[in-house]
Amino acid sequence: MSDAPDTDQHGEGAPRMNARGDGMSGAGAPRRQARQTVLRGRAWVFGDDISTDHIAPGRLFHLRTDLPELAKHVLEDADPAFATGMQPGDFVVAGRNFGLGSSREHAPRIIKIAGAGAVLAQSFARIFFRNAINVGLPALQCDTSGISPGDELWVDLTAGEVRDLSTGAVTPFAPLPPVMVTILNDGGLVEHLKKHGGFDLPGT
Repeated sequence: MSDAPDTDQHGEGAPRMNARGDGMSGAGAPRRQARQTVLRGRAWVFGDDISTDHIAPGRLFHLRTDLPELAKHVLEDADPAFATGMQPGDFVVAGRNFGLGSSREHAPRIIKIAGAGAVLAQSFARIFFRNAINVGLPALQCDTSGISPGDELWVDLTAGEVRDLSTGAVTPFAPLPPVMVTILNDGGLVEHLKKHGGFDLPGT
């Protein structure tokens, strides 16, 4: 179990994440450790086989050079309310084979630009998973079957836990290696390499 505090369904003990993923205390002061390892937000639930065409509608391919504009339409073919209703830090929660289809890197990128804290799914298309980590979007494989739309979730990246603050359920996932957490916090692989001149491996 993680050291996340016990909370009621409103999660007063959990820091809400802003668009950059910075944890904020009740007094508004930044909490660096929460930013590095803990995410919190509401669940937006999707089904199986959500493709990159669902994520980035093909009819809007002309916006691929304007990703902030394309992000305004993220996942609208799967849920028209998502792009306009989500709040920074909210989670995309899905079933099996999330991100199947083309290898377009802008699919995970616009999920991140839109402000999603992470994608939780029962399984991922391999290329989407790799692209998500490369652009700094956490993609976490876990059992999502018990998560309902609107549930408040607490995700601890290093402990490998999803806590559903609305139901009290705790779902494990394989904890991310410290170097991967660092890559995500640095904004993706390219930014990580620029910052560190290579992989910043723990203990080196």
